[in-house]
Amino acid sequence: MELELDEITKNSGKNYAGKITILETYKHSKASEAYVRVEFQYDKEVWKGSVPYDYPRGSVHAETAKEVAEVVQNAYDYQHPEKKKGWVKDAEDFWKGKNAKVTGPIFKVLMDSEWKCTRHAFGAGTNPARRIQDIKDMGFTLATDPNRECKVCKQKTLHHVLLRIPMGASRKYETWSPALRKKIIQVLGNWDVYENRKAKSAVLPDHKFPEARWDEHTSEENRDSMTDDEIKDKFQLMDNRRNEQKREACRNCVQSGIRGTVYGIKFYYKHGEMWPEGIPKRGKEAEEGCRGCGWYDIAKWREKIRQWLDP
Repeated sequence: MELELDEITKNSGKNYAGKITILETYKHSKASEAYVRVEFQYDKEVWKGSVPYDYPRGSVHAETAKEVAEVVQNAYDYQHPEKKKGWVKDAEDFWKGKNAKVTGPIFKVLMDSEWKCTRHAFGAGTNPARRIQDIKDMGFTLATDPNRECKVCKQKTLHHVLLRIPMGASRKYETWSPALRKKIIQVLGNWDVYENRKAKSAVLPDHKFPEARWDEHTSEENRDSMTDDEIKDKFQLMDNRRNEQKREACRNCVQSGIRGTVYGIKFYYKHGEMWPEGIPKRGKEAEEGCRGCGWYDIAKWREKIRQWLDP
């Protein structure tokens, strides 16, 4: 999608004239995110940051200049200095009592809503990529700039900035309780579906229908009382490395329309290599477009290959 900056500015409306400056749009392909770089002018300060307009974790998928302008306007209002005190209090209340000895300090570094370089801002040994993902999963909104000039490093590095958008406005991802997680692993027999054997190390419950394809109506509560059949229909188990590999394959599919491969094998038991025509890219109906891809249900995909080889 190519967006004209003038069109975004024009759709921002007279009420924001002189208050919002649209500088450029850019993409963070690794995370399947897209941003508008902006300057927000308030009475006594200027905020220079980026606003996500294609942001799977917040279920933000603006596609037209008008939709992007609306996302930017909302961010301008949320980012207003007059609302900072209330947002900070809500954030501090959220973190009270949480056992987050590593993630909590990183969040505090981000709370001033200024750009932070991942090379030096968070301290050594903190694995900022993992912590940033955790903060996003909690429902906070962060913007990423993969190529921003750092005054300390004296070169272009990966930066993040936290936006003061309320958690309720962005949280769409599903979570599960420790009890349900344990139940999922037990019901699925601690079976690593990628390795096709009992897990020798820790495995994770993986949504068959990838989160990259979700919209605001897709996520739902994962009840501790889920039946065995519901669990088998919705989840599979794999280790973190394969989970990240699947995540990347699904992100690429969303961006390119080319469906992923498992073990490098181009076999699809339903639909073909390209995302099927007539099926939306996101939302519950998009799940039909995932069927037949190896990553969607590796066990079923493997069984279909066996049937094809030995009909």
